[in-house]
Amino acid sequence: MAVLPAAAQQQAWAWDDGTVPYVQTPMEIVERMLRMAEVGRDDYVIDLGSGDGRIVIEAAKRGARGLGVDIDPSLVKHAAENAKQAGVGDRVQFLAKDIFETDLSAATVVAFYLLPDFNAKLLPRLLKLRPGTRIVSHDGGIGDWPPDERLEMRAPEKPVGVGGVSRVELWIVPADARGAWTSELPGHGGTWKFQVGQLFQVLDIDVAAQGRDLLVRNSRLRGEEIKLIVTGIVNGRAWHHYFVGTLKDDRIAGEVTISDGNNKRSFPWTANRAR
Repeated sequence: MAVLPAAAQQQAWAWDDGTVPYVQTPMEIVERMLRMAEVGRDDYVIDLGSGDGRIVIEAAKRGARGLGVDIDPSLVKHAAENAKQAGVGDRVQFLAKDIFETDLSAATVVAFYLLPDFNAKLLPRLLKLRPGTRIVSHDGGIGDWPPDERLEMRAPEKPVGVGGVSRVELWIVPADARGAWTSELPGHGGTWKFQVGQLFQVLDIDVAAQGRDLLVRNSRLRGEEIKLIVTGIVNGRAWHHYFVGTLKDDRIAGEVTISDGNNKRSFPWTANRAR
């Protein structure tokens, strides 16, 4: 990767409500961000505040396409030169633009190293992206949205902070699971009802079958994938249920595996949301 001249390294990002100094993300943190987001050749990565372009360039080396956005034209120019030297100039683009005016709709991965206040301003737009879109940040949360994954690691070459410790966090845009859902399991309890509350990817679920409330022991929503562990009495016996499905619009399609400790069976599982 080309080294920026000192004058370019001292540039600052000028935003409409303040300035953020240009600080490079150490390469080992870039590597970990891309690994956490599982960037591959089918991805389109948008880096907000792209600096010298290293995140987008490293993503392109994995076969992805990418867009880097920075408000400083000199950094945009250097990023394009770095991409050309790295042999990925045909897979990436860099624009001098305000991050808040950037269209994110094409992204499968969004990356940034910004101040938390800027991340919080991006929150409403990020939540509107397609379910399953991955968002990865270096040293900055996104408002009150809890991350799906968090990692702290030492980065000796980190130029700011104490002790060279960096935090990398991943969010996966969740599908909308809220509402009342009905499922038919003719071989196991007949009609099932699921009442789902949701805050970001955190679910609050009530489940009932055969007029009996069942216990939801755990749940997870990761993009469009939903998982539930439910225990209770069905057909007069105690069962453990493991539901796994993919949520698309008003339908969940997947499988439920049931066990009573001795016997184990699986059934197709579909659920439909009441509108």
